Amino acid sequence: MRKMLSLISSALRLSAGRTGSRVVVSARTYADFTPQATFDIKKCDLHKLEEGPPVQAVLTREEGLQYYRTMQIMRRMELKADQLYKQKIIRGFCHLYDGQEACAVGIEAGINLTDHLITAYRAHGYTLTRGGTVREIMAELTGRRGGIAKGKGGSMHMYAKNFYGGNGIVGAQVPLGAGVALACKYQGKNELCVCLYGDGAANQGQIFETYNMASLWKLPCIFICENNRYGMGTSVERAAASTDYYKRGDFIPGLRVDGMDILCVREATKFAADHCRSGKGPIIMELQTYRYHGHSMSDPGISYRTREEIQEVRSKSDPISMLKDRMLNNNMASVEELKEIDVEVRKEIEDAAQFATTDPEPPLEDLCNHIFHNEPPLEVRGTNPWVKLKSVS
Repeated sequence: MRKMLSLISSALRLSAGRTGSRVVVSARTYADFTPQATFDIKKCDLHKLEEGPPVQAVLTREEGLQYYRTMQIMRRMELKADQLYKQKIIRGFCHLYDGQEACAVGIEAGINLTDHLITAYRAHGYTLTRGGTVREIMAELTGRRGGIAKGKGGSMHMYAKNFYGGNGIVGAQVPLGAGVALACKYQGKNELCVCLYGDGAANQGQIFETYNMASLWKLPCIFICENNRYGMGTSVERAAASTDYYKRGDFIPGLRVDGMDILCVREATKFAADHCRSGKGPIIMELQTYRYHGHSMSDPGISYRTREEIQEVRSKSDPISMLKDRMLNNNMASVEELKEIDVEVRKEIEDAAQFATTDPEPPLEDLCNHIFHNEPPLEVRGTNPWVKLKSVS
């Protein structure tokens, strides 16, 4: 028996007034929407490549709705983290990802969950795309037992299956990512490692050492520079003699990609993944993106750039607005449907924040747990020789 495919999108608006309440309901069936559309995307700049990713991308309605929801969750989650930080509920380092959502969601759409990913300390978005939940991420930010790292990692040190952090030392995750790629090649499962770093880390010597090793060994590694134009408070023009980060690998092929367009990022990532899986070795991607917040919560973000610059990027290149406009202009979704997603996302974020502020902190006896994996319990020296703590795997 054929199942009837109908998707009802309804937006309920209750406006309470002296005359009572008014309910507005809008409903359209699935058949009213365009199931998929093809979009022109910006051509990538190439280095040591004869051809690059396609200049057109196909987007299905289901993909568009999923990308929109995930990017909205990221955006709202980071704005909530900003609020909790200012209330002093979140403490310590906290680097927010709002503005760069198309990078994380686009990369994930171009690889498999069985592939591997490692990034720097602006990691909340990747923790989400790699399988972490909003509740786990928010609880980790507040240092609670229900956090994804059991409240011990905080903002910079979150982990999930095939996701290796969250790393606090500038550039240090790049050689680690090459090690993961070496394991991928050694195990022969046709997997790869995506290794992310920022423009601020791009001048680190260890990155160039890693390029050399990865190229010699033909490691299946996609090196991705998320160029958000500022390393802390220093613009790329003041920090780098060459801002062509996609050419920095010299002997390694490279792509420069519009990092504000999720479809550009997705298609470039697919291209790079095919390159790695075919045994050609590493490839470099530079994603030209932008962060709306400062470098971290201690940086207001307006001492080295103007409010007008930030507003211009928001109005012309915002990744969520760009996807939303594409879907609405091509009849792939309704305004009411997207508003309904927004309402659901806000509720999910509020529920997660409530959990993150009420969940208990981890007890002291858990302090030294999980030092080793799958080992019998062992004693760990405390703050002095007379204090002993136990570590359980």
